[in-house]
Amino acid sequence: MRASSRRNMRPASVLSAGLGLLLVGVAATPAHAESVRDLQWHLDAMHAEEMWKVSTGRGITVAVIDTGVDDSLPDLKGQVLKGKDYSDQPGDERTDHEGHGTGMAALIAGTGKHGSKSGAYGLAPGVEILPIRMPEKIEGLDFTSGHNAARDFSKAIRFAADSDAKVINISMGQAESGTKGGVNTPELEAAVKYAVDKGKLIFAAAGNEGDGANRPRFPASTPGVVAVGSISEKVKRSSFSEWGPEIDVTAPGEDVVHACIGGTGVCRTSGTSDATAIASASAALIWSKHPTWTNNQVLRVLINTMKGNEEEWTHNQSFGYGIVRPRVALQNPGDPGPADEYPLPDLAAAAASKPPSPEAPPSGDAAGNPAGDTSQAAASASEDDSSTSLWIALGVAAAVILGAAITFAGLRTRRRRVEQPAATVPPATPAYAPPQQYPPHGTPGSGQQG
Repeated sequence: MRASSRRNMRPASVLSAGLGLLLVGVAATPAHAESVRDLQWHLDAMHAEEMWKVSTGRGITVAVIDTGVDDSLPDLKGQVLKGKDYSDQPGDERTDHEGHGTGMAALIAGTGKHGSKSGAYGLAPGVEILPIRMPEKIEGLDFTSGHNAARDFSKAIRFAADSDAKVINISMGQAESGTKGGVNTPELEAAVKYAVDKGKLIFAAAGNEGDGANRPRFPASTPGVVAVGSISEKVKRSSFSEWGPEIDVTAPGEDVVHACIGGTGVCRTSGTSDATAIASASAALIWSKHPTWTNNQVLRVLINTMKGNEEEWTHNQSFGYGIVRPRVALQNPGDPGPADEYPLPDLAAAAASKPPSPEAPPSGDAAGNPAGDTSQAAASASEDDSSTSLWIALGVAAAVILGAAITFAGLRTRRRRVEQPAATVPPATPAYAPPQQYPPHGTPGSGQQG
């Protein structure tokens, strides 16, 4: 959430620019959705109700490092614990002036308590949320240097590591900047290693510049962190979702509906932030079912049960090792493997190599994204412009169903709302291709979600 493109540190959610233009000046007409739950396509794709018969995430705490979590949100009542506040803004960690952290928490642990018509669910409604509020300005997140971002991330990660949380969700990140200094610091790497050694799983947003600069973000690219990209309802890589060797997994993150603060209390957003929350919730579902497993075993099973990984893991730079399928992991987890061996190669590789200098150039361009390469190859999902990195929400009518309307809300210092019927919300955008030299190893089909 930043107010201008000059600010790199921000939650990684965006809204389709085309959708925003569509909504301007359109008058309200009745919506036709029977309930908010009917609009949560990602829960249907992941067979959430079927999973909830086996696991809701109960007994698992997810630390949400973000803008705070508003515990007064109806769909989060009773789910939000006392956490930690590193901000100098009014309130505490259970205050959220921006709304981003609350939205991510709702994607993870929303209970639908707002009512049968108005309630929105998270993927793991039995989870408890440990909020950790990062330093922020009311109009957005902005750090004076990358080193400050690394310092603040490190403090937050260490606090989460020392807590009872099993999963750490970081739906934000910062790219390396020549003007702001390095964020990929030994301090941040040490904090991540500390958390992993204490048995935590860390998921972080890969970033929303996939159709632009595509700069690797940290902590997503830090060894020991699971970097999460986004897919659309059509099971294509979202165009905004960053790609490259640092991507580990993908999850639904485009046009997802969830509870949020303000307005109708329900929003539709897009971003790798959202995908990260869903990946974190997926891990929580598995861990709740297998509470004696270690972080390494939960992550290994999460990846083992991705389509195509049954015999040998395969990686490509659009989807990582694949799309999370917690339902399959709950049904047939297979062998969780060694308890004390981190399953991804980056942590061991980092330990075996010399620590990089904070002044070293960013490793992100190793993804090989050539300037100006816009060739199409069938693996991705929208033409959203995420360069401004505003966290903009589309409010979905929740209180009155047949007479309700969808509200477009830009979560900035000033909020603008224009109403639009749910029936005219455009479908998932057409396929968008990653650069030609990095084609997917087989674009996942619709079966990959289930």
